[in-house]
Amino acid sequence: MRPAHDALIVIDVQNDFCPGGALAVTGGDDIIPQINALLTEFQVRVFTQDWHPANHSSFASQHSGKNPFEIVDMPYGGQVLWPDHCIQGTPGAAFHADLNTDPADMIIRKGFRPAIDSYSAFFENDRETPTGLDGYLRTRGVSAVTLVGLATDFCVQYSALDAARLGYNVTVVESACRAIDLDGSLEDAREAMLDAGVVLD
Repeated sequence: MRPAHDALIVIDVQNDFCPGGALAVTGGDDIIPQINALLTEFQVRVFTQDWHPANHSSFASQHSGKNPFEIVDMPYGGQVLWPDHCIQGTPGAAFHADLNTDPADMIIRKGFRPAIDSYSAFFENDRETPTGLDGYLRTRGVSAVTLVGLATDFCVQYSALDAARLGYNVTVVESACRAIDLDGSLEDAREAMLDAGVVLD
């Protein structure tokens, strides 16, 4: 059993990010057995869930003439436009059926504000609006976080960088993550995490 100050954060293991989903990550469901095994090692376990309204501003469908994976300027910076995914209450937004969600102490839903996307488990994409996760972890006495889930180069990376910025010791278990790898984004994400002091295990 890991010490009580080390939390496992399971990022967005949802149907739409797994094979057959609206924004499928190759091999996204392959990591589930490893995550289920890791859950037994930690005393603090948090899951995140992408949870968008149907008219979310990060959806390409909300921008006339734009296609998925194009980048547009938002008030908070550049935003990748995505296929409609993880819409609140839909099967695509549900956790994958094989993921053992019973051990979750807390589930953080993110991306529910229509005007701003949210990759990180800690902040919306403006890097200022908190999700509440930092406060929860502090009250639990957590000083180290281990991240697993989807996708390495977006939500996992943003969560890892924010956790490092907040002063946590951060480990990303790469074998329990999968990436979208959009135009080399995986290697860029790995370099950014290493530069921030994140341990890639």
